Amino acid sequence: MEALARFWERVTATVPDLSTTVLLVTAAAAAVLVLSPTLWRPARNVVTIAHEGAHGLVALAAGRRLSGIRLHSDTSGLTVSAGRPTGLGMVLTCAAGYIGPGLFGLGAAALLAAGHAIGLLWALLLLLALLLVQIRNWYGLWSVLVTGGIVFAATWWLPPAGQAVFAAVATWFLLLAAPRAVLELQTARRRRGGSDSDADQLARLTPFPALFWVGVFLAVDVAALVLGARWLLG
Repeated sequence: MEALARFWERVTATVPDLSTTVLLVTAAAAAVLVLSPTLWRPARNVVTIAHEGAHGLVALAAGRRLSGIRLHSDTSGLTVSAGRPTGLGMVLTCAAGYIGPGLFGLGAAALLAAGHAIGLLWALLLLLALLLVQIRNWYGLWSVLVTGGIVFAATWWLPPAGQAVFAAVATWFLLLAAPRAVLELQTARRRRGGSDSDADQLARLTPFPALFWVGVFLAVDVAALVLGARWLLG
């Protein structure tokens, strides 16, 4: 019990607020990851993890039965759930993917702004552990383990100030990467002239066209970016 109490004290410990300069530098570092073609490809695996994780969380919350998650080397993914093929639960599950990274980033910004950078990193580890048990292919297993290993290394070896910097880069990355993923979605849809994307599935499930859903995804992610930046820098 004493060890558990010490661990909880460590997880819930607050760290001093990062300066505006440090927050801007971490935002710039995250922007490089998002905008660099060379760095974006491997970094986009993190977005896929958040995307498919959001599908899985909402599927469970909507009362669906989660059958498994696959992550692929081309940074695509697939979340399979069982339940009614139509209805609100299915709509919410489909809609969660592209807004998931932005909303995860917004939640991370709230924790970071409150001084809970250490707790944020442990929360990320918990979410990755929950996701890991649902992975159903080797690449997905490797992708989640590597991501979790990086986060764990930051929590275990970095001092509190270093953990706060790492958490800030991760938060900015999620906030900035989410809108880019939506723009890539629309680019892919335009090139293929139709697809089985989340937006196209939602078009079949609702009266609204796929382009409407792309707009919803982008609006939510941009709003999360603006609000998250305000919390961090305000």
